[in-house]
Amino acid sequence: MNKKTLVLGASEKEWRYSYQAVKLLTAYGHDVEAVGAKEGRIGTVAIQTGQPAVSDVHTVTMYLSPERQAAVMPYIMSLQPRRIIFNPGSENPELEQYATSKGIEVLEACTLVMLRTNQY
Repeated sequence: MNKKTLVLGASEKEWRYSYQAVKLLTAYGHDVEAVGAKEGRIGTVAIQTGQPAVSDVHTVTMYLSPERQAAVMPYIMSLQPRRIIFNPGSENPELEQYATSKGIEVLEACTLVMLRTNQY
């Protein structure tokens, strides 16, 4: 099942987990939107900056540190995702609690592991 995913904190640096997530999500057939600090590309996916209009987002997968999340919290909530995945290092109890209170599923997990183990 295709779950449109927004990768928040995307980077063109191949060693970054956000880069690997975009590649793997695409390989598994998911529609991917990528938002990062700098414009660029990861394969066929353009990295956008700012807070682009994106519709029908199923999952936001977080690769931003908790300190940088406060600025994008309203944006994330405006997307009305069904799920937010807080990858290792991005855990944020405040945002997790807020999202849960709005009916959004919250996971502290690794997107790469979830994909490889058919738990995505």
